[in-house]
Amino acid sequence: MKHMNESLPEDFILMGFTKYPWLDVPLFFALLTSYMFTLLGNIAIILVSQLDSQLQSPMYFFLTSLSFLDLCFTTTTVPQMLFNLGGPNKNITYIGCMTQAYVFHWLGCTECVLLGTMALDRYVAVCKPLRYPVIMNHKLCRQLASTAWLIGLANSLLQSTLTVQLPLCGNQELDHFFCELPGLIKMACVDTTVNELTLAVVATFLIMGPLSMILVSYSYIAQAVFRIPSADGRLKAFNTCSSHLIVVSLFYGPGIYIYMQPSGDSPQDLIKVLTLFYCVITPMANPFVYTLRNKDVKGALRRLLTRAILSKRI
Repeated sequence: MKHMNESLPEDFILMGFTKYPWLDVPLFFALLTSYMFTLLGNIAIILVSQLDSQLQSPMYFFLTSLSFLDLCFTTTTVPQMLFNLGGPNKNITYIGCMTQAYVFHWLGCTECVLLGTMALDRYVAVCKPLRYPVIMNHKLCRQLASTAWLIGLANSLLQSTLTVQLPLCGNQELDHFFCELPGLIKMACVDTTVNELTLAVVATFLIMGPLSMILVSYSYIAQAVFRIPSADGRLKAFNTCSSHLIVVSLFYGPGIYIYMQPSGDSPQDLIKVLTLFYCVITPMANPFVYTLRNKDVKGALRRLLTRAILSKRI
């Protein structure tokens, strides 16, 4: 214990792309722009889903939950990245780093489970439309969303606590943009096989479990869609479900590559780019994917804007 206490630094140096200092300015503005769009898009989705009476179905309850989750997810990392990219100071305090690691892992795991839950919702909506309001009642929706948050929290407490206990032997350089568990594990000065194995095994369950649910759900959904006699009905079902599939691909693709490979098998710069993709680009893209492919959301946005303009004129 004494050795571990002595090895804890006061702060960490986030290396990011320090090998390419010319990237700091363009990356700063790219992140700032994407963060603004993320805030705008997800807040708009939340407001529209809450204020429009036509968007009170379980689908939009889960979409609101996803938008809130994405707001928290990107806010956990992007402000710190902007601070480090905007000046010479690349540091983050030890407490700040550990807090970021706990929260980031919690939210990331929660999103894995929530996306699986949303696939279940789509399955019931398309394959059992007459019983949809009864099966996916408000109580069940809240229980499913709460379960996703609790599973993410439990996994974060387990994984992050195991990582925090690793001695660092004075090592302060974290080869990443922010504090993420795989990067923190690599900083340890002891054998980390148990940590890496635990992370990989739990990540496999948390990624492949919901992903399997998604694939099974959409196999049934595809069969049901092809049986819809109306071309308009098939198109509406396809647009709604394809939006969710796009979001799933954007989130799960980089996550599988990063968390389900043996440690050290991938170039660190590639891991950084992929991590930026799913923690910055995906939360920004989600509301636009759902909005651009969903007539109900676009109509609700128009009604909300119309009411806002009319209220100003009055």
